[in-house]
Amino acid sequence: MTKNGSDELRVGQALGPYDIDALATEPHELENSHLDLGSVLVPVVEGGQVTVEMSEAHQPQNVYLVTPIGRISVSAFAAPKSPGTWREVVRELAESLRDGGATTSIEDGHWGREVVAEVEGATHRFIGVDGPRWLVRCVGSGPSESAEDLARLSRAVLAETVVRRGSDPHPPREPLPIVLPPVLADQVAAAQQQIFAEAEAGAEAPGGPQTPTGEVAGSDDESEAVAGGALDQVAHAAVYGENTYTDAPAEGGSGGHDDPSVTADPDPEDDAPLPPSSGSAMQRFFRRR
Repeated sequence: MTKNGSDELRVGQALGPYDIDALATEPHELENSHLDLGSVLVPVVEGGQVTVEMSEAHQPQNVYLVTPIGRISVSAFAAPKSPGTWREVVRELAESLRDGGATTSIEDGHWGREVVAEVEGATHRFIGVDGPRWLVRCVGSGPSESAEDLARLSRAVLAETVVRRGSDPHPPREPLPIVLPPVLADQVAAAQQQIFAEAEAGAEAPGGPQTPTGEVAGSDDESEAVAGGALDQVAHAAVYGENTYTDAPAEGGSGGHDDPSVTADPDPEDDAPLPPSSGSAMQRFFRRR
């Protein structure tokens, strides 16, 4: 029985992260409150923005909720039936971040252990939760002076996140597939075309674009969108080029980091992007299956 005395588990009770198969809430009820990315449905933040980062191969790589105090990403991974994957990841992640030059600590949060990394005035908090055959991870990155507020916001986002594991087999720790909403996919396609056009014209700067590579003002029909809601934020999302957010230290002491969820600056226009590391924490996470 849930805290409100009902046997039904519904989004809005802050009892997540939820497994979609255990929810009484239907996905269509979440259209204006959650960003549906296929394997995860993430609640958007009031006053926030949605951004998509594209990989070096010009494919969608990460989706972020950008807020005034930092940015948040949520990802889901396949996991064994038995719990305990996140506990293993915590040790590996903390070690990798330390090797990369970050000051790391382990804190006890609502769901257990959280990894906190401090890098040049920025704080990056990794929160993980084991579910039924999945692991969901939330990363909040922002200025250290906003670290506590961003930690609370990150936990609030994770508490209302829905995981759609699906029945397809996946090796443990493999990222569950991300499927962009149609409006967002259209924006990524437009940005991809722009990148190709700039490359052909020789206009692309070394190291990739520094500013948004594409913005589309949304679909033709936004009559059902609530101002500031998920549909509205997705309709006005920005698409950024690869390496835009890679400026936190990684293994080997280089300036870059292959996991763009670790960033020393939430504003991509402040500093030039640095090259990615060849051995980041998340690469190690993916390899150890």
